Amino acid sequence: IPGWAVASEAGITVALDITLTDALKKEGIARDFVNRIQNLRKDKGLEVMDKISIEVEKNGHADVISALMDYKDYISNETQALSMELKDKLVDGTDVDMDEFTLKVRVEIKK
Repeated sequence: IPGWAVASEAGITVALDITLTDALKKEGIARDFVNRIQNLRKDKGLEVMDKISIEVEKNGHADVISALMDYKDYISNETQALSMELKDKLVDGTDVDMDEFTLKVRVEIKK
């Protein structure tokens, strides 16, 4: 069946709808972004409970920016971020590879 993954074994059949909706794509972007931010935190030697600020350069990926803003609360909660802001230009940001695109991000500790 198109859009479904089906498997059968021992008289039991399971079918899963594997269609990627826009909502699922946005959630995936947000989860990947959290992972990348957590890696940046680790690279900077931050403690688990250190609070941070996140700045993201707007880079023409409207769907990506939309996903980040839709999941801003989730991202902030998962990464201990007190703020997450979009900037037109980041001079000293870090390039973060997000599989299909690259974001320029700056993570700073907040006291």
